[in-house]
Amino acid sequence: MICKPVDREGGDRGGACANCGKQESDTVKLKNCTACRLVMYCGVDCQRAHRKQHKKACKQRAAELKDEQLYSQGHERLEGDFCPLCTLPIPLPVHEHSAFSVCCMKRICRGCDLAARKRGMLDCAFCRTPMPDDDADILAMVQARVAKRDPEAILFLGQKYYHGRLGLQKDMGKAVEMYTEAAELGSIEALYSLGNAYHFGEGVNEDEQTAVQFWSKAAMQGHVLARHNLGCIEWKKGNYDRAVRHFLISDKMGSKDSVEMIKKIFMAGVATKEQYAEALKGYQDAVEETKSHDRDEAKRLRDRQNNH
Repeated sequence: MICKPVDREGGDRGGACANCGKQESDTVKLKNCTACRLVMYCGVDCQRAHRKQHKKACKQRAAELKDEQLYSQGHERLEGDFCPLCTLPIPLPVHEHSAFSVCCMKRICRGCDLAARKRGMLDCAFCRTPMPDDDADILAMVQARVAKRDPEAILFLGQKYYHGRLGLQKDMGKAVEMYTEAAELGSIEALYSLGNAYHFGEGVNEDEQTAVQFWSKAAMQGHVLARHNLGCIEWKKGNYDRAVRHFLISDKMGSKDSVEMIKKIFMAGVATKEQYAEALKGYQDAVEETKSHDRDEAKRLRDRQNNH
């Protein structure tokens, strides 16, 4: 029996079982092959009987569907990458261009932080909570949010275990446990952190395949660094076309490292001039979207302080 393509949205209701050819009717309900959705079966027995014949086409189409999902999703940055006050995307790397408040688990861009201080506001610029005085106060504030199962607070505490800060003993295994919990509660940053843990074998056994799985989940939800890392993995494997596709996505969200990687691939003769030009323009457009007067002023002040 020849495999018949079916409607991806639910199957061709006038189709036939790919194994026995039985037509769908009021008494016979056909179900799609869940992996590839190319064929339909009247039951598990027919699906098993047809598996050997269908396996190659199924595997190929399943990989195509996976790639379609991987490259078509996650072209917009995370909600947490936008300042909640000015609503502009925060320049990358985010931690260098923002201030993090443990009271509300929000990142405020340097521009809005400076503007608040100029108005005499020394408390949290977002929720107006007084800033904690020391590590013990910070830890107590974070643990209160962890007790309420706040995924970002759980991630934050995991990061402190990872680095051994806030008076906590360094414990990478504990960090991974907390990353896992935060990811299950919806933290995209935690997915990225889990990918890093498996990539470097920190707190878990080194496992690149598992790292890629976590980075892929994060990238498809807009995590820029996870997307860049996927590009690096493909580049190291010599899959330059796949690498460039990843880097073009992350560079258009503001990743300078991704632009440099596309330049490197272009100089090696395995990326086109058009792709490099697209990367440059995409990056420049992304950077322009992050600019504001307050941020420029904050940058000038920080540069002046660093020079002294």
